[in-house]
Amino acid sequence: MLTQTESQQRVFRLQEMLRNKNVHAALLVLPIDIYYFTGTRQNAILWIPANGQPVLLVRKSLSRAKEESPIADIRPFPSSKELASVFSEEYINIGMTFDALPVQQHTYYSRALPGRTFVDISMMIREVMSVKSPFELEQLKYSAGKLASVFAGVPQFLKAGMRELDLSVEMEYRLRKAGHEGYIRMRAFNQELFFGLAVSSGGVSSGFFDGPVTGKGLSSASPHGASYDEIQVNRPILMDYVGVFNGYIADMTRMFVIGMLDPELQRAFDVAINIQEMVRHAMQPGAICEELFLASASMAEEAGLGSCFMGMPGEQAKFVGHGVGLELDQLPVLSKGFAVPLQANQVIAVEPKFVIPGKGVIGIENTFVVTDEGGSRLSDLPDEIVFLEA
Repeated sequence: MLTQTESQQRVFRLQEMLRNKNVHAALLVLPIDIYYFTGTRQNAILWIPANGQPVLLVRKSLSRAKEESPIADIRPFPSSKELASVFSEEYINIGMTFDALPVQQHTYYSRALPGRTFVDISMMIREVMSVKSPFELEQLKYSAGKLASVFAGVPQFLKAGMRELDLSVEMEYRLRKAGHEGYIRMRAFNQELFFGLAVSSGGVSSGFFDGPVTGKGLSSASPHGASYDEIQVNRPILMDYVGVFNGYIADMTRMFVIGMLDPELQRAFDVAINIQEMVRHAMQPGAICEELFLASASMAEEAGLGSCFMGMPGEQAKFVGHGVGLELDQLPVLSKGFAVPLQANQVIAVEPKFVIPGKGVIGIENTFVVTDEGGSRLSDLPDEIVFLEA
């Protein structure tokens, strides 16, 4: 449960940003943003003035919102005619998250709150959420530990001849039994994700998902993840899954092989490990995100693997790491064009991977916390490829 102190600290950080940008108040409608500040994911909107106390207006369930949230002022959602009376007319510049706000919602609030100017505070919200509190770091460490414990059991059920789909079902079953909540929240428009990926031959497929490995999926309506293809001996098996416990996401990838691995793939894996370690050591406050990506891409290029780094040749993802928290795609992003310094206690999933046509997919992923000593890993699951007898 979110404590009152934790909630207030988050609100205060946003309020300082609002005042610095001359934004009089924030009006939040995205559920995960509301949850972050209030500790309840009910159907509601949240009003945070630049000065003063927040107000949570709940459509459903009001009783549960009052049970779960430390916010002092929780009220029923008023009718559209009464909505304007809730907010003083002195609040002219109102911030909303345009990155995730449907036009219909913008239109509704523009009509309900006439005479106001709506401005985009998407980056403010994402920046506030990117730096994790000690409470959040404990939640993320817990998620990573639970995810690692399920990964450790993969050799017990991975068999040659089973379909990628069968492997994914076994993984998902165990994650759910461990308490995985099922929701993989992403902020990016038009991005979807189930529990994760269990891919072997299908991993070389291209697709819509903004990541290095997509998988065939089960149909053209769901072209992502495990397929009906059978898992073969002497082929790499990539398992990329997220753990979601108490809302917080940890991201992890491990490699498995039944039999032997092609030497080129082994070499690519070794390069991926070296890239991960380079990034981990460099993950200190002040390090520039773009520079970490460019250094990673340079290492891949020097190894003769630049064309297949982070995806199919010609369809490569332009990042090597992404922030995680309540969403899978939080800030910061270790990507080209994101020339922003890291901050202490940001949490980043680092995932150097290669897609080699005709051979398979290979790579590693772990979740790290930015510290003065470099990236602090959230789980102790070994990185090594797990080899099983054919």
